[in-house]
Amino acid sequence: MADHGYDISDFRAIDPLFGTMNDFDKLIREANGLDIKIIMDFVPNHSSDEHEWFEKSVKRIDPYTDYYVWHDGKIVNGTRQPPNNWTSEMAHSSAWEWHSERKQYYYHQFTVKQPDLNYRNPKVVQEMKDILIFWMKKGVAGFRVDAISPLFEDEQLRDEPVTNKPDCPVPSDKCYKYPIYTRNLPETFDMVVQWRDVLKEYAAKTDNVSKVMMVESYESPPLVMKYYGNSTHDGACFPFNFQFIPNVTIDSNAHEYKALIDKWMDNLPEGRVANWVLGNHDRHRVGTRLGPERIDSLNMLIMTLPGVGVTYQGEEIGMEDGFVSWEDTQDPNALNAGEELYLNYTRDPERTPFHWDGTKNAGFSTANKTWLPVSEKYKETNVKLQSNGSIESHLEVYRQLIQLRVESSLKFGELETLVLNDNVLIVVRILKENKTIVSILNLGKNLENIKLNDIKSFPSKAILQINSVGANYKTGYVVTRDSVLPLKPYEGYVFLEFNN
Repeated sequence: MADHGYDISDFRAIDPLFGTMNDFDKLIREANGLDIKIIMDFVPNHSSDEHEWFEKSVKRIDPYTDYYVWHDGKIVNGTRQPPNNWTSEMAHSSAWEWHSERKQYYYHQFTVKQPDLNYRNPKVVQEMKDILIFWMKKGVAGFRVDAISPLFEDEQLRDEPVTNKPDCPVPSDKCYKYPIYTRNLPETFDMVVQWRDVLKEYAAKTDNVSKVMMVESYESPPLVMKYYGNSTHDGACFPFNFQFIPNVTIDSNAHEYKALIDKWMDNLPEGRVANWVLGNHDRHRVGTRLGPERIDSLNMLIMTLPGVGVTYQGEEIGMEDGFVSWEDTQDPNALNAGEELYLNYTRDPERTPFHWDGTKNAGFSTANKTWLPVSEKYKETNVKLQSNGSIESHLEVYRQLIQLRVESSLKFGELETLVLNDNVLIVVRILKENKTIVSILNLGKNLENIKLNDIKSFPSKAILQINSVGANYKTGYVVTRDSVLPLKPYEGYVFLEFNN
């Protein structure tokens, strides 16, 4: 695999490294028996250069000749060059690769091993729709659509305008150009609508159980909202809301968090479902980026905001990045950057194995060596340790949050957000004839004394439902609107209206 499995050589098969199709079928059956839904990663932008389609396209065997984006290039001063200035972020060079057999360049937004599919070819569009149907027949409950933004490219292959930013002089860097011809073209939004139609039509013809579709896009809220579809056509169930990932740091204050929440909600189309993401496999873990002491408060935040709370594995136990040396590095993004710069580009630290327990390889594998090394902190941060009912743990806080989400106020309630000072963020969920829920989160390093009557929607009496690890007050503690609540640094509480 050239990119951790994102270079697909057969869209209808399981890589032997991960098992067999029989293993997959068993996974679906056993998951269904536990009422767990399996979602498939759908990677539509490109295939592997080892895919049969690409091999036949190289040889100009129809109907595959134009399954990919090919071009003769241009001659400048007697030298053949790529057709334009488009670059690949992962290759850190031109996005065009000369193929000596076909005698043309092919376009690759990612590595040279991942040629982009040509979605202006109707046969490619139908192929990918058929692949969605194939996996739904296998029993998957929906799809997480990878890297949706670069699906289409400008038909005229025009050069992208240069930003001329003084702090971005390297042509291959993301900030060097405005990607107006390679990302988020109108046709991309339409294709998402077409895929959603495939999912809805399949459900209507079979079990009438809706299938989910989530799409990956790092764009700003006004642009990413287009992936929801419009008033007449459904797009994705939701595009991932990654705003907390690039826009907050360990030094961010409560005002900054509130601004990001408000911006998403203000842009959210009517009738669409919000979602909240703290981390993923492409960015350093929450515990590393924002501090392990904030784990509980941040989980409280995304689990009490409206809509879907998305958890990247490890966040429920407070995992941090693991160190991965150059010798152990697997990420092509880092390998292509070279040993001196790999730490600036690697995504391996957030992808180290999950910590199940304190045994060899953190209980993740019985192999002598795992693909990526296990984090050195696995003995102090693992599921088994945090499942011990005699101690408080991040995992127990997370479980309590999941259980609380059955409350109608969290499912359907109105949202109020409030900042009491630079450090304290308040989330209030209100639903008529239901109990009000209030999250009080100290995101800062100072002790804060909170007058609950400063929170206008705070109920006359409330009972503490969930407290962060090590908090002064525990579940069952009752407060009134006139109470003063001391908050230790990074402490978080979730209160439920109490009527005795």
